[in-house]
Amino acid sequence: MRFVWQLLAVAAVWIVGNLGTAAVKDNPWLALVAGLLTAVVAVLVYRWVVRRTEHRAPVEVSLKGAGSGISWGTLLGIALFGAVIANIAFFGDYTVNGLGNPASAVTLLGIMAGAAVAEELVFRGVLFRNIERWTGTWIALVLTGSLFGLIHLANPNATLVGAFAIAIEAGGMLTAAYIATRKLWVPIGLHFGWNIAASAIFSTEVSGSNTAQGLLDATMSGPALVTGGAFGPEASVYAVVFGVLATGLFMWLAYRRGHVVPVRRSARADVAARLTR
Repeated sequence: MRFVWQLLAVAAVWIVGNLGTAAVKDNPWLALVAGLLTAVVAVLVYRWVVRRTEHRAPVEVSLKGAGSGISWGTLLGIALFGAVIANIAFFGDYTVNGLGNPASAVTLLGIMAGAAVAEELVFRGVLFRNIERWTGTWIALVLTGSLFGLIHLANPNATLVGAFAIAIEAGGMLTAAYIATRKLWVPIGLHFGWNIAASAIFSTEVSGSNTAQGLLDATMSGPALVTGGAFGPEASVYAVVFGVLATGLFMWLAYRRGHVVPVRRSARADVAARLTR
């Protein structure tokens, strides 16, 4: 039941936060505040429900190292998505026409802040962490990564290719970032940095969700294999390649640090317990 209570508590904040941010999206500063408030409340609720249901300190959201984890995760997310855009632009399929809509970029910062925190708490903090106890690291990574891709099929311009790409590049990369660090701060920063680069900075479509224009007035054209088509650059082959490379790096670090929970039941409990102390 602890799994159910954790999921319900954090998902409730996610849903209410999304509704609140959407209600004030026409006011950039209110949207920014609403998104940040959603992020803070989600973390507080997660900490509370984990303490109540698992009777332990939620070390995965310990404030120690939060600032540095979010900061370098955000920078890495921006850099990775920037590399995707650079490769698309190399073939002339991404063109900057001038300044876009700075006010909208502020709104997008709020939206992406709330989404990044809430989604990481749900998918990595609740789903992956609990499933890993039952199956081990690799099976939990595949299951939750696949689910992360599937939920993006609900977006207006969703495609099967886009959902598959999200499952690999985001579901894999973000989960691997958590496994390597055993903290949620780096995947939160990575998620946020990737999303604000896609939306607030480069003004591209984010997961086929009819994303508003951001800081740059830019246009994309070319084959869907390169640009991602209506789903956006996350369905580009470049996004998948960079996501796989990042996943591989994080999993290498995870093995070096002894953070991978084995499939064997006899060895699983001891490793999982050690990683939550």
